Amino acid sequence: MKKIGIIICARYKDCGGGKCFRALRERCGGFAAYNKEEEVEVVGYSTCGGCPGGNVEYVPAEFKKNGAEAVHLATGLVVGYPPCPNIRRFKTYIETVHGLPVVIGTHPIPLKYMEAHEKLPFWEETRMAELAAPLMNEPTEIMADYN
Repeated sequence: MKKIGIIICARYKDCGGGKCFRALRERCGGFAAYNKEEEVEVVGYSTCGGCPGGNVEYVPAEFKKNGAEAVHLATGLVVGYPPCPNIRRFKTYIETVHGLPVVIGTHPIPLKYMEAHEKLPFWEETRMAELAAPLMNEPTEIMADYN
């Protein structure tokens, strides 16, 4: 069994996690890396704490105490407007200080967000498409289904 923690953007602190948990069941988006036959358990779910991400300092340690073997930085950090300016720092910090691999993304990028971001210069400037490439490997129909 694979145990994971999920960190979401504090802007979406009231999010119920439906798209993330659906994607986990369907093994798409950031969860496509896990075999469908492999059981995956979410052992922690938290926000980043708000800019600049105060919870990122200690939440992964709690995840780790609960057995987490990886941390997913939720898709909202990628597709929120603007995208999280600290996402690369979060990844580096968690991997370096906590020793947990970080996966960028949870659910597939909804098509409506993808289409909007592709029109804006910051998407290119932040190289977000490069960072979140696995989220963009989904067929258009699946991305549309996550709108």
